[in-house]
Order: sequence, then C-alpha cells, then structure tokens
Amino acid sequence: MDKFTERERDVLYLLLIGLNNKEISKRLYISNHTTKAHVASIYKKLDVTNRVQAAIKSVKLGAYQFFNLKEFYKC
Repeated sequence: MDKFTERERDVLYLLLIGLNNKEISKRLYISNHTTKAHVASIYKKLDVTNRVQAAIKSVKLGAYQFFNLKEFYKC
C-alpha cells in the first residue's frame, strides 16, 4: 500500500467498499474527472483493468488489514 499517494488510498478505500466514481467524488469533495484520474492511477499501479481486479489484487496485497476491512472482506 506504500506505492499509493494518500489520496489514492482514500479513493481505493471507497472503491473497495463499493462506491462508484460519482459517490467517491462527492465523499472526497473532488471532481469526477479527478476521481477518474485517481482510479486510473490505481489501476496502473496494481496492473489491473477494472474495479473487481483492483479489489481482488489490493485485498491479496493486504488492503483489508491496512484499511481494516474485516467487515467487508471476511477471509
């Protein structure tokens, strides 16, 4: 999780709990364009092409512990 900026971690957390780009934008008070840019950067850093792949890979990398997502992803 160190390879992400603080804002990318914020976006990734909201992506992991199921928010769409519009909801992420509203929650973080940023434009939809900025949200899309962060999501694209997250995909690139994880080497994935969609939200499902990003969620799976980030959980495999320990995101559920980093973000304390035990309620969302029970392994």
